[in-house]
Amino acid sequence: MAIIINIDVMLAKRKMSVTELSEKVEITLANMSILKNGKAKAIRLSTLEAICKALDCQPGDILEYQADEGE
Repeated sequence: MAIIINIDVMLAKRKMSVTELSEKVEITLANMSILKNGKAKAIRLSTLEAICKALDCQPGDILEYQADEGE
């Protein structure tokens, strides 16, 4: 996948659990885990905004582009 999700990095920096973040963002723990593990196909901008607000960060702190091998 070319887009890397760094929610786990930001959670560690903020000393916050996935459960706490999912409660603040008001999405299920299962959906937050899918996002955190990079298994999501899409993310709503409103969800990204809520994550950034909860973690006090910018979207670029969470999302990273990395070219696939061979590109």
